[in-house]
Amino acid sequence: MKIELTINIPTSQESVKIFVDSEKNEARCITDNTKEEGTCASSATIEKQSFQDFMEVLIKEKKQNGRQRTAETYRTTFHSFNRFLKSKTLLFEDFNDSLMINYQEYLKNNKVCWNTISFYMRILKATYLRAVRQKLATDNHPFEHVYTGMAKTQKRALSQQDIRKIKDYIPGNKQEQLARDLFLFSFYTRGMAFVDMAYLKKSDINNGILYYSRKKTGQNLSVKWEPAMQQIVDSYEAFNDTYLLPIIHTVGKGERNQYRHVQYIVNKNLVTIGIRLSIQQKLTLYVARHSWASIAKSIDIPVSVISEALGHSSENMTKVYLKSIDETRIHNENERIINLLKDKKD
Repeated sequence: MKIELTINIPTSQESVKIFVDSEKNEARCITDNTKEEGTCASSATIEKQSFQDFMEVLIKEKKQNGRQRTAETYRTTFHSFNRFLKSKTLLFEDFNDSLMINYQEYLKNNKVCWNTISFYMRILKATYLRAVRQKLATDNHPFEHVYTGMAKTQKRALSQQDIRKIKDYIPGNKQEQLARDLFLFSFYTRGMAFVDMAYLKKSDINNGILYYSRKKTGQNLSVKWEPAMQQIVDSYEAFNDTYLLPIIHTVGKGERNQYRHVQYIVNKNLVTIGIRLSIQQKLTLYVARHSWASIAKSIDIPVSVISEALGHSSENMTKVYLKSIDETRIHNENERIINLLKDKKD
């Protein structure tokens, strides 16, 4: 990009024209007296923008555009990458494949799972390519030798027996009670996401049906209001006149920060509950969604019904979703088939 600036110098009644060429990283000057072009100063160069500065601007832009969740994911990635860099300034010209390979090794050494590594790499790649499009960097293809795919996730679904254990669990304190109740509420509502639970309003229940819109996709869903759901709501005193569950207490003031804080507390206590109940999987709120889908499939509810219940855009998405949580049933059926071949005397 080329820019022309004219500066008047009061002391000499002279004007100086400055021609800035960001691609060549130089500035040239012409004065009224000399009419000759030359360097503005012997060391005149354009200050190069660092990758960190560029990413900071991008994060602010996403916030201003109302994309708070995306901004947070970029901020998380930024902090991770900056820790690897030890906060040293990184210029685009130093952004290469060796750097990214070293960053990947750094993440692996810190026990970061492959899907999280891919998550960070894809965000850094998107940021880098945007800088390339803005002519701030030349594409050196630094992401060719790092992982940007999706690895198979560990089984997250619980059995009916484990869900019953959680339902029958006697909490040790109020935080554990809230964690248990919100986990069960998510399960009862077909795996409702925590952010959607947080923004449920009392007015969303009409004629025995709970209506809500998914924050992630904007899809409108409805759930029949069951006594088990009402029992959870009745367990808590009215904390405001707007929201249904005790997640956002102060309406209209830092609501996102409120629900994220409660989400952290809930997940922390769910881990404790899972350990105390000897549940093998790490217990989080998201496990409730996987568990509902898995149990629904185990009792032969059609995939099309499960897909609609989860709010998926297609059955193919649901099939991929169910594939990672169906291994236990496959193992059991294989054992049953093998047992059919055994001799009676065995």
